[in-house]
Amino acid sequence: MKCEGGRRCKPASGQMQQFSYVYILKSDSGAEHFSVSLTKDLKARLEKHNAGEVPHTSRFRPWQIKTAIAFTNRERAAAFENI
Repeated sequence: MKCEGGRRCKPASGQMQQFSYVYILKSDSGAEHFSVSLTKDLKARLEKHNAGEVPHTSRFRPWQIKTAIAFTNRERAAAFENI
């Protein structure tokens, strides 16, 4: 990352910041079910949950993302997920 004047940090040109997301899903099945997990690709992961490809969440489809928090450090995201 390149910081200008100590205020804003931007990825060097040509680089894209990679985030890890801790997200909370809420079931739209009528039951009060929630799931918390970690991913690098929110859209793809939600599609897998709603396609029934994630055994832990397949019974309570469909799901929607209620909250997602982005972390630049995967280890910190994993620690936050386990709080």
